[in-house]
Amino acid sequence: MNFKDYYEILGVKKDATPEEIRKVYRSLALKYHPDRNPNNKQAEEKFKEINEANEVLSDAEKRKKYNEVWDSWKYHKTNPETGNESFNWQQWSGQPAGGGFGAHNAGGGFGGEGEFSDFFDYIFGSQQGRHGNIQAKGQDLRGEFDLTLEDAYSGSDVQVSVNGQILRIHVKPGAENGQQLRLPRKGGRGMNGGPHGDLYLTVNIREHPYFKVKGVDLYCTIEPNIYTLILGGKQLVRTMKGDISINIPKGTANGKVLRLKGLGMPRYGKPGEYGDLYAKIKVVLPKKLSDKEEALFKELSTLWKREQ
Repeated sequence: MNFKDYYEILGVKKDATPEEIRKVYRSLALKYHPDRNPNNKQAEEKFKEINEANEVLSDAEKRKKYNEVWDSWKYHKTNPETGNESFNWQQWSGQPAGGGFGAHNAGGGFGGEGEFSDFFDYIFGSQQGRHGNIQAKGQDLRGEFDLTLEDAYSGSDVQVSVNGQILRIHVKPGAENGQQLRLPRKGGRGMNGGPHGDLYLTVNIREHPYFKVKGVDLYCTIEPNIYTLILGGKQLVRTMKGDISINIPKGTANGKVLRLKGLGMPRYGKPGEYGDLYAKIKVVLPKKLSDKEEALFKELSTLWKREQ
């Protein structure tokens, strides 16, 4: 079985940060995604490889375990007195001779769709060589996907790719940024007929040009003109349900925050419950005054000074 250098597969250094790994992985996943490379077996295998590498290097515990064998492999590969061929997998893993590899394909490649390689199973999952036909649950897998704020508000059907699997899932209204969704039995294949693992998907809400999100509440800025603030009047406000007209009370101060109850995000899993929308007032001053307007403002200024 060939050793898999996950760092080389992703093209990162051994001391790469989680953020660096995540960035490189997402770029490669897009490049080799099956949707972009239809009927391309080579791209499909590459896609599986980078998913497997990401599964290990993005998980702190798996990465720590992998680094132990990586360090030993690297030492034997670069040491002229040993050479790569002397690296003894059975000795490293504590398995008796004849165990481990005999239970897998000699090529160390991928099996059916959604599986990791034999190398991965040997290091992290498969115990067949040690314990015969004991059943075991498959590996839990992790992935992520992006949603627009509009899709998070209304709920959406999305397509995600994890470890070569292409799944279509329904996200209920009110999904939050960073929320983790669990899909039972959608993870790695179990051993010897054992159940599949679970799939955990993290939701990434894309930044919105108008709204800011804090929990189930939305925040925005509205820009009434100075006359509306002084005299009171109507003002259009954009909401996730569409534009609405609200009343600006007479003498409203610049910077005041208005609470619009029930116009925030839905509460996930609680139909009919919503957060609030907070609209901060930012006055819009007239850019160019007519002679008459300027004269009126001067008159108002004189009156104001007399009353002080």
